[in-house]
Amino acid sequence: MSGQSQFKLLQQRRFAPFFVTQFLGALNDNVFRNGLVILITFQGIVIAGMDHTQLANVAAGLFILPYFLFSATAGQLADKYEKSMLIRRVKLLEIGLMAAACVALVTGSYALLLLVLFFMGLQSTMFGPVKYAYLPQQLADDELIGGNALVESGTYIAIILGLIAGGIAVGDEIAAALGVSKQAVLGACLVGVAVTGYLASREIPVTRAVDPDLRINWNAWQETWHIVQFAREERSVFLSILGISWFWFYGSAMTIQIPAYTLDILNGSESITTFLLAAFAVGVGIGSLLCERLSGHRIELGLVPFGAIGMSWFAIDLYFANPDAHAVAATTIAEFLSRPGGSRIWFDLVMIGAFGGFYSVPLYALIQQRSKRSHLSRIIAANNIINAVLMVTAAIMSMVLLNAGLSIPQLFFVVAVLNVLVAVYIFSLLPEFLLRFLAWIVVTVLYRIKPQGVENLPVKGPAVVVCNHVSYIDPIILSACVPQPMRFVMWYKIFQMPLLNFIFRTGKAIPIASAREDVEIMNEAFEKVDAELAAGRIVCIFPEGAITRDGEIARFRPGIEKILARRPVPVIPASLGRLWGSWFSRRRDGGLRKIPGRLFARIPVRFGKAVPPSEVTAARLEILVRTLRGDER
Repeated sequence: MSGQSQFKLLQQRRFAPFFVTQFLGALNDNVFRNGLVILITFQGIVIAGMDHTQLANVAAGLFILPYFLFSATAGQLADKYEKSMLIRRVKLLEIGLMAAACVALVTGSYALLLLVLFFMGLQSTMFGPVKYAYLPQQLADDELIGGNALVESGTYIAIILGLIAGGIAVGDEIAAALGVSKQAVLGACLVGVAVTGYLASREIPVTRAVDPDLRINWNAWQETWHIVQFAREERSVFLSILGISWFWFYGSAMTIQIPAYTLDILNGSESITTFLLAAFAVGVGIGSLLCERLSGHRIELGLVPFGAIGMSWFAIDLYFANPDAHAVAATTIAEFLSRPGGSRIWFDLVMIGAFGGFYSVPLYALIQQRSKRSHLSRIIAANNIINAVLMVTAAIMSMVLLNAGLSIPQLFFVVAVLNVLVAVYIFSLLPEFLLRFLAWIVVTVLYRIKPQGVENLPVKGPAVVVCNHVSYIDPIILSACVPQPMRFVMWYKIFQMPLLNFIFRTGKAIPIASAREDVEIMNEAFEKVDAELAAGRIVCIFPEGAITRDGEIARFRPGIEKILARRPVPVIPASLGRLWGSWFSRRRDGGLRKIPGRLFARIPVRFGKAVPPSEVTAARLEILVRTLRGDER
C-alpha cells in the first residue's frame, strides 16, 4: 500500500468481495442475536426456568461454544483447501440455518432458536480461520494494518446495522404495516441477508491452499492441543493471541449485560438497548480505522497498551456514571440523553469501543505477519479456541457474580480492574509492547518523525545497525521507526540513569563500558550482542561511545569490527538529525535541566543500504553515517 489510504482496498477485487461477504455474515449474526435477545428480554420469555438475565448469558455461551469444539477442524480445513471455495460453502450453510431460524421464529419455538444459535456459532467457527488467513495471502505486509482495520470496523458497522435491524424487525411498526408477525419479519431479513452474502462470496478470487497435503485429524481434542503448540512456537504470536482473547472476554462481559443493564438499571426501552450497543460498535469502528493513521501503515504495537489504558479508564467511569437503578423510566433515546448521566454513559461506551479498536487491530496484524504461512489458519483456529474459552468464562463469571449479588455497574467495575491486572501481566511477559508504547508516545507527542530507508532493514534475520548518538532518547526514537524489535548497546552510565533504567531494562538493552572503565562489563556486553545476533535479532550500537557534546559526529570506535569478527552479519548505517539542542541532548551540559527545546520538530531518521560484513570498517561506517545525516545536526 505504501502510504495509500486503506480505503483503496475497497476498490480491488482481491479485497472488496471478501469484505462484503464477511460484512454481511457479521450483519446476519447480529440481526439474529439482537432480535432474539430483545424478544426474550422485553417479552418476558422463560426457557427451562431461566429468565432474561440468565438467558442472555446462556445465548452468548451457546454461540461461542462451537469455537471451542470445532476450531481445530476448521483450522485444518482452511490450510488444506482453497479458501474461496470454503467461504462459499460456509455461506450456503448460513442460508440453511437462516431458513431453519425463520421456521422456529414463526412457530415460536424459542428452545429451537437456541439450537440454531449454536449452529450459527458453528458456521462462524468454520469461517474464522479462513477469514484471517485470507488477508495475509492477498495483502502486502504494509497493507495488513489497513486491511484488518477495515475488517474490524466493517464488522462493527455490521454489528450496528444488525442491532438496529434486529431491533426494528422485532418492533411493532413494520409487522403492523405488513400485517404479519414480527417473528416473520425477522426471519425474512435473516434469509435475505444470507442469500446476498452467498452471491458476494462468488466473486472472491481463488486463494490457493497453503498445505494441500495436510491429513485431517478428526480428533478435535488431540488436534486442539496440536494447534495450540503451533501458536506457542513464536512467543510474541502466542502472547498476542492471549491479548486478543482477553479483549473478547472483556467485550463479552461488558456487552452481554447491556440489555439487562438498560432494563434493570437505566429503566429504559428496547431502543435505548440498541442505541448503547451501537455506541460500543461505533467506537470500535472508529478506533480500528484510526489505527492506520496513528501507526503510519506499520504494525504499531505501541497502540496496544494505549488501548488497554483507555478500556479500563472508561469502564471505571461507566460504573460511576450510573451506579444505582433509575426510578424514572426513559422510553426514548432523547429522554435517556437528557437525564443526568445519560450522555456520559453513551460517551463511555463509544470510548471503550474506540480504545478496544486500538488494542485489537495491531494484535491481529502481528499474528498474521509473524506466523508461518503454512499453518496460519490453524494458528487463527488456536486463537479462536482460546477466545472461546475466555468468552464462555466471561459468561459464566458474569452469571456467578450477578447471582452472588453484584449489580451490573459493579460487574463493569470488576471487569475494568481485571483488565488492568491482565494488561500488566501480558506486558511484563512481552516488554516489546511497553517499549513500543513509550516510543509511540515520543514520536506522536514530542516530535514528528520521518523515517527513510526502513526497507533496508532485514524483515527476518540478524543485522547490526550503527547510528550517531545525539540524545538520551535515541534508542526510543529508533525503536519507533523500526517495526522489528531491536536490542540497543549503550554506555552503562546512561543505562543506570533513573527512569531511563526501567525503560532500557524493559527493552533488554545491553550496557557496555570501555576496557579502561570496566573490562567485565565490556566482555559481558560482547557476549550478549553475539547471543542476540545468533538468535536472529537486530542489534543497534552507537560507535561513538558517548552522546555528542558539540553536535558533531565523533570518531567511530572499532568495537563493530570485533563484533563482526565473531559473527559476520550485515551492517546498516543510520543517522539521526535535528536533535542537537533538544531537551534530551547534552548541549551546554544540562539539556534535561533546562526549558524544553525543539519540541514538535521534524526529526529525520535515515537508514542506508546494508554493508556486507567483509567490507566493514569503523572508518567507513563513520563516513556513511556522516553522509546520511548531512548538515542536519
